Amino acid sequence: MDAVGTNIRLDSRGRQVLRALPRINEDVNEEWASDKTRHAVDGLVHRRLDRPYVRKNGKLVAVDWAEALKAVASAAEKAGKSVAAIAGDMVDCETLFAARQFVKSLGGSLLEGRQTGLAYDTSSLSAVNFNTGIANVENADVILLVGSDLRREAPLVNTRVQKAVRKKGARVFAIGPETDLTYKAEFLGTNLGLLGKLPKHVSDAFKAAQRPVIIVGGGALRYEGAHGAALALAKKFKLVRDGWNGFNVLHFAAARMGGLMLGYATQGGIKAVAAKKPKLAFFLGADEVDYGLFTDSFKVYVGHHGDAGAHAADVILPGAAYSEKPGTYVNLEGRVQRGDRAVFAPGDAREDWSIFRALSELTGKVLPFDSFDELRAQMAKAVPALGREGLADYGWDVPALPEKASADIADYPIKDFYLTNAICRASETMQRCSRELVKGEEWLEAAE
Repeated sequence: MDAVGTNIRLDSRGRQVLRALPRINEDVNEEWASDKTRHAVDGLVHRRLDRPYVRKNGKLVAVDWAEALKAVASAAEKAGKSVAAIAGDMVDCETLFAARQFVKSLGGSLLEGRQTGLAYDTSSLSAVNFNTGIANVENADVILLVGSDLRREAPLVNTRVQKAVRKKGARVFAIGPETDLTYKAEFLGTNLGLLGKLPKHVSDAFKAAQRPVIIVGGGALRYEGAHGAALALAKKFKLVRDGWNGFNVLHFAAARMGGLMLGYATQGGIKAVAAKKPKLAFFLGADEVDYGLFTDSFKVYVGHHGDAGAHAADVILPGAAYSEKPGTYVNLEGRVQRGDRAVFAPGDAREDWSIFRALSELTGKVLPFDSFDELRAQMAKAVPALGREGLADYGWDVPALPEKASADIADYPIKDFYLTNAICRASETMQRCSRELVKGEEWLEAAE
């Protein structure tokens, strides 16, 4: 449900997942799982896409797989090299790789995973990684949050900061709108210019710190100069030293780091992709996209829920949810982890990688794998770090970026913690949590 990569076990009956429980992993989630991770599982059975659809005369009509694939193959022939793939927030690396290879086989090169519009520099993965590590954050003595509502973007990272405060006496400062983080934090203001000129008491704290940390969130990364200014601050106060790297970017999408490792980042972000006006665009569970940017594209949605992406599509190819397929995921600290299938996908839905393999047959650009294991081997050959579980080594070789930032952080990216993706929005439990805990609706209990 977020980029922490919480280890869970799924209990099921037949084809329905009944509950999710945390598995112990001290390096990632200890013995915890967020409320959203545990209780959104009822969304796996609602609003599901279980058959292909093709838009005819302005309406989506259910068809068989042969007709749907033929419609996409025809669009691919007309598109030529003008092809793009946009990844959503919960896509496994195997699907990302299969889609990438298919787009490349057609001559396309437009890949993007930051679907809401972020366009930060990705030339160095170490500069966009959570380098301190989730478990190691609780050893920090000074922490600066920049444009990050950590409690809602990564609850289990927030608990580590809470530990650092309560057990180690860490001081926490923040740049951004004031919010309840569940522990004492001094909010310095909302202007990103503070990165270049911290108040004296904050500067003194960083100079004296043994284990200083900066965490940069999406609320800051959307502004010009913020990334470079944060890197400059890290250099100024020597946040990277022997045995310690205190520079961190906080992602909140489960597919983000895996996508970046597989090249799902176009300079200029999704707006730059849209400006190229791709004739054919694949949307891999991408429901947060501004589809108005792609009005001239033939849109193919490959996903598992009837959310925004499906409503905007010209063709829907039903895929499998995370619980219905094996897959590789990379969390925000670059930790490669693997999941297994718990249940089977409903109706005629297929594992996503196999959809692109079938399309490659019809377009005459046959992808070089016939099974999931062969696909995973090809992916590991292309990106060796994805072939083994554990932390990927990105080194520390960061780019020179503009260091001046002056914008005010208006707000944080996550407005409603309980409705951040299609599974949550399909969950009756998460919908009620949103209405009661976010929107303030009152509910009478049985005894009332």
